[in-house]
Amino acid sequence: MSAWLDTLNGIEALEVVEFDAALVAGFEERFGRLPGDAARIINFYVPTFKAYATSEIAGCGKSAWPAVSITGPECKLQCDHCKAKLLEPMIPATTPEALWRVVNEQVAAGAQGMLLTGGSNHRDEVEYGPFFPAIRRIKDAFPAFRIAMHTALVTRDQARRIADAGVDAAMLDIIGAQDTVTQVYHLRRPVADFEASLAHLTETSLKVVPHIVIGLHYGRLLGEWNALEMIRRHRPAAVVLVVIMPFYAPEKRPFAVPSGREVGRFFMDARETLPDIPVLLGCARPPGRAKVEIDAYAVMAGLNGIAHPSDGTVALAARLGRSVRVTPTCCSIALGDEVLALDDGAGAIQVGVDEYLRRDAAARRAQSLAATRLGRIPVVTA
Repeated sequence: MSAWLDTLNGIEALEVVEFDAALVAGFEERFGRLPGDAARIINFYVPTFKAYATSEIAGCGKSAWPAVSITGPECKLQCDHCKAKLLEPMIPATTPEALWRVVNEQVAAGAQGMLLTGGSNHRDEVEYGPFFPAIRRIKDAFPAFRIAMHTALVTRDQARRIADAGVDAAMLDIIGAQDTVTQVYHLRRPVADFEASLAHLTETSLKVVPHIVIGLHYGRLLGEWNALEMIRRHRPAAVVLVVIMPFYAPEKRPFAVPSGREVGRFFMDARETLPDIPVLLGCARPPGRAKVEIDAYAVMAGLNGIAHPSDGTVALAARLGRSVRVTPTCCSIALGDEVLALDDGAGAIQVGVDEYLRRDAAARRAQSLAATRLGRIPVVTA
């Protein structure tokens, strides 16, 4: 039995998962061969456009990072995995004037930044053109207010206009399989357009954070490794991995849930392919037992950050000797060891390993004591 498997078995919150001994040993061996110290530090991000808390980490408020859509809930593509449902809970701002008003309201409520997005046209482009003057006005009025934009596909000119408007971080999905582009996205554009958009964005001053959706081809891993190679050639500020959540898939084209082990192996491949680029696990991944397993593999693979960590994940990182930090911000704009959102990381709450292990041990002792006391309560039956 590997030392890591012993560690996994010693964390109560991870008991819901049956980890494969050979796979865990493989992770332990591959992690030990990673170059440098880049994978030693792990940040646990609390993305605040969702209210969030676990027994280990408390959320920091829902208003700090609102998500705003310039198209409201509308999207022309109607991709099979989303059907525009992801836009529905966002704050609509469908005119430049509305965007200016929304940002002023959010700043007054304490917001520190926003995720700016919108539905795509039939070419997978979000039509930001009329909004660039308003974005520039926002940045001039509120220089500390951070804007992370989901760009979708862009031309070189559009990438430059995004940068000139003052956007801080640009995000886009990178798809590496033509069948996925055609069948899932309903899009008549080549895979090369995704790499071209990434190239245009990385040529600017923007902090570029591409995403890879694992299992995007109806739950199968198909173009993910090609997407990694595309990203490797352009060296963005960070990479976010998410796992398909097919809640909105049509009945006639259902999605499978990717195997946690397969997802974990891809995490390790991503870490080895991009050894000196921060690789983060984003908010989206299946819930329940699958999430617990995926999060554990993310820690063992050496990913640099995890958003919405499951219970037991922070304990695992600490017990494996990783330097643990908790940062209340949007995971998608993490830049190396710092976070752009809060004064380049000044708002991060660093959790020391020794301190965390003491707190964890105290909590487990308290649970054990409570269980013992409950066991002494007499049971009365009718």
